[in-house]
Amino acid sequence: MSRNASYTRLKSPVDDEEEVYSPPLLPRQSRDSEDSLRALEISEGPLTSMSPRQRGRSYSISGFDFQQDLLPLTSSLSDPEAVIHAEAGEKNLGLINGALGNNTSALCLTCKPLGEGIALVVGLQIGSGIFSSPGVVVANTHSVGASLTVWLVSGLLAWTGASSFAELGSAIPLNGGAQAYLAYAYGPLISYLFAWTAIIALKPGGNAVISLIFAEYLNRIFWHTTRDDVSPDDLPQWAIKLTAIGAVLFVTLLCIAARNLGSRAAVIFTSVKVLALVSVTILGIVQLARGRASTSLTTPLFEGSSRSPSAYSLALYSGLWAFDGWDQANYVGGELTNPEKNIPRAIHSSMAIVTVLFLLANVSYFVVLDKATVGLSNTVAMDFGRKLFGPVGGFVFAFMVAFSCFGALNGSFFTTSRLIYAAGREHFLPEVFGRLHKSRGTPLNASLLQAAITITFILIGGGFRSLINFSVVASWGFYFLTVLGLVILRVKEPNLERPYKTFIITPLTFCGVALFLLCMPIIAAPLEAMAVLGFVAAGIPVYYITHRKSEELPRPLAFLRSPHPQTICLLDNKRASISMSDHTYKFDVKMTCSGCSGAVERVLKKTDGVSSYDISLEKQEVLVKGSIPYDDLLEKIKKTGKEVRSGTTIE
Repeated sequence: MSRNASYTRLKSPVDDEEEVYSPPLLPRQSRDSEDSLRALEISEGPLTSMSPRQRGRSYSISGFDFQQDLLPLTSSLSDPEAVIHAEAGEKNLGLINGALGNNTSALCLTCKPLGEGIALVVGLQIGSGIFSSPGVVVANTHSVGASLTVWLVSGLLAWTGASSFAELGSAIPLNGGAQAYLAYAYGPLISYLFAWTAIIALKPGGNAVISLIFAEYLNRIFWHTTRDDVSPDDLPQWAIKLTAIGAVLFVTLLCIAARNLGSRAAVIFTSVKVLALVSVTILGIVQLARGRASTSLTTPLFEGSSRSPSAYSLALYSGLWAFDGWDQANYVGGELTNPEKNIPRAIHSSMAIVTVLFLLANVSYFVVLDKATVGLSNTVAMDFGRKLFGPVGGFVFAFMVAFSCFGALNGSFFTTSRLIYAAGREHFLPEVFGRLHKSRGTPLNASLLQAAITITFILIGGGFRSLINFSVVASWGFYFLTVLGLVILRVKEPNLERPYKTFIITPLTFCGVALFLLCMPIIAAPLEAMAVLGFVAAGIPVYYITHRKSEELPRPLAFLRSPHPQTICLLDNKRASISMSDHTYKFDVKMTCSGCSGAVERVLKKTDGVSSYDISLEKQEVLVKGSIPYDDLLEKIKKTGKEVRSGTTIE
């Protein structure tokens, strides 16, 4: 039973000798890239063993596993367990400059039918945005018809992005999402800046948005559910911000106090969120069928539409924020049966479902509420419920949305704190953030840093609508570069194997609209644009500091660099070499069944400092290669409850 991704045995068909990274990088040829990528595929992985045509997926050349670490900002379909189990020596971030961590384990994928893949992508996209963004869209477009058009364009743009990411995911079989693709197309600096921006700005900014939505819905429950005439201006901003900060602190305490709140909670939060959206859609259709539409649909739909391009860009920001999560669609491909056919089916089906649901939800809002009410509200779902069922209806819908927002905030904090912890352990951030609480084993310092940045965004971020602009500008700048990289690779590496290939018009359309969205903030949201540039630019000196050896740094900054630099692989992934301090250990372990060997394998996969292993049930033997000390490894194996008869260091 050999490890699915033994990085010491990765070989290129081009050359049999190991190489290490030596800048400057030579230009890649398409044939070299194809060979090197094939060399990084997981041999004899769970999917490969079932179907020869299915390809495994190796870990990102840039180290971060965004599938677990960087979930979409609006998603509450997160499983904290998946990331919590990766702490305390159980997860490796890898080197930011293109290294494969020497203790990174292969993903264990389970083949899923097409229906489950569609459901997963749909669940990732349905978030708090559809319950808060409609007001921002209407406020900028000034008409019902233009508003619905923006929602349709947002869905189509997300659709083109998901299709483009699917091609990148199939052509570059590396986990890490946008960061892996940026590293392959542009090199380590751009990839590093994406990770930097995500940790310092994107995730905290997204958490601030979700906490503000939660706070506004919660405040309206307690302040105005019994009043007939409610305006968002009636809510004092200090109360909203105070409630949002309270939610952040409470979730931070949960992250510090509990290692695992369970995946069932995430399922409950997601179920409530989907139930609220479906309820809005059905109730709106019923009202329309009964002929009780509001004045929003009885007047000309495009009357009074805005003619300002900058206004439409701001409207698109809010629409795209609601669709956030489309970039995760390519992760489903590795778990689908018959991925060549089912990847495009899952993407196109899920994007069609989400787009239709969001359009129907917006139509339902306009069926029940007039245009002015929708445009003024950040809590449109609550206004919808109150209009239909009075204060009780408003309370129920507000509670459902607030509950789902809290779930999203909880899941996001759990995953982001683990990301910061991993970054600290690899000296991407100061080492103090890579430490665990001594008794509880939770990332205390990482959680406190995340809380501090999030609270700062809440206090000085300019409110819900400004933070949405900030988050979308920051994320879509990198999305643009990622999809542009697809176009570049089509030209520079035409022979690169692409199991799924989208129409060229798809990435070109995405890049064109994304470029428009990135240019408009100069006029429409200059402060947010400047803030994004500032955050990204701040990562450049940090990148060069963390990529210098400790002895080359001034003494006060030496803590930023690991005292034991590891050997790294070529950026084009021809090799994955290991630390020069690695050893090979041999243990005689009593294993009576496949379950026993499986228990040992699960421990080794999660153990820091293990680069490869081989478990033989027949020989009752475990071979391990890595930098982990012998005594630590022996203790890890003993914790499985298996009898270790003997052990030795081979080399």
